[in-house]
Amino acid sequence: MKFGLLFETQRPYQDNQVDENRLYKETLQQCVLADEIGLDSVWFVEHHFLTGFSASPCPEVLLGALSQITKNIRIGFGVSILPYHHPVRVAERVAMVDQLTDGRVEFGTGRSNAYEQTGLGVDPRDTREMWEESITMIPQIWQSEEFSWEGKFWNVPPRRVLPKPFQKPHPPIWLACTQPSSYELAAEKGIGVLLSAAAIPEILEEHVKAYHENIKKAKPVGAFVNEQFSVNIHAYCGEDNAQARELCAQSMKTFYGPDKPYTRDRIEIYEELLKSWGGVPDHLKSSFARWIKQSDGETQAVAAEQGINIDSGPAAARAAIGMLDADTLCDRGAILGGDPDSCIKIIKMFEDIGVDQLTMLMQTETVPHEQVIKSLELFAKHVLPAFRKPEAAKTGAAT
Repeated sequence: MKFGLLFETQRPYQDNQVDENRLYKETLQQCVLADEIGLDSVWFVEHHFLTGFSASPCPEVLLGALSQITKNIRIGFGVSILPYHHPVRVAERVAMVDQLTDGRVEFGTGRSNAYEQTGLGVDPRDTREMWEESITMIPQIWQSEEFSWEGKFWNVPPRRVLPKPFQKPHPPIWLACTQPSSYELAAEKGIGVLLSAAAIPEILEEHVKAYHENIKKAKPVGAFVNEQFSVNIHAYCGEDNAQARELCAQSMKTFYGPDKPYTRDRIEIYEELLKSWGGVPDHLKSSFARWIKQSDGETQAVAAEQGINIDSGPAAARAAIGMLDADTLCDRGAILGGDPDSCIKIIKMFEDIGVDQLTMLMQTETVPHEQVIKSLELFAKHVLPAFRKPEAAKTGAAT
């Protein structure tokens, strides 16, 4: 099992403001510590217009800085939004960071969401085809002495595109995924899965197995197959099990709060999340007796006393998520929280179903920098050794 950190670049608000200067410096400190303790990777999103949610519009700038202050950890574009950029520019940026890191880059790709796409003048209806064309072009750019292209969205006359990546033939390629159809697409293209929406191991198991089977028939878009399934998960490791679990649960619930740009206009997302987290647990249904109704055979929690329309399935699901307790979320593997023993138990759930990597989201608007540092230190001391061979633990190498 490999372990990474995923950064939206968030920090607690102060007077409804985010101190970006302090945020970036804290983020770099956390990444340096991740390198020192032997984590495998750090990943940075690309987001635009998500005020207060993500301060990472230009991840390549942070990755360039990290190339000079880290030594071993792999540095991930998590992800580069291909429809926003000319493929030549993406190839150049990734190759430059790969050169600066002596070949430590992971190249994640994605399409983002309609809110950001329309803000940048991109028609959401075109983004699937734009991603397809771009992901086909970029590996060819890296491997060609002279590159040319005639396509639907981009045309390139014969040109030499430099630099080439340090890694030969090119860095590993990934796709940000949120649903099974994306896993199938990644397998078809021979690229890794970066699961960006939390899902419990019980639900993921069949999809991980199918991905590893399907990728055997891949027609790789690049020069080789990247057969890795990575899961993004909110994480916090603390000495007090109950407190650490509560902190982690609050971090995730705030992340998916109804005031966030990702969720504000997508109330249906809560039905998807509740399902991916296992629904209302049996042991809590009696407590939810006043809130439960049956609809199309599925149990939904209905928060009538909170003024939520009891006929609204998505709103009911939102209420149910708010009431899910930290122990349920941890025991199911929806979050990675608690003391070291709790964290080890949760990680093994993912390891047992064939997940190759967990990318942990520790830095959020509810978890201050100092607590992220403490969590990383405790994770390194007590959790990481349980998943490392003795010789690997000493060197910080991946298993």
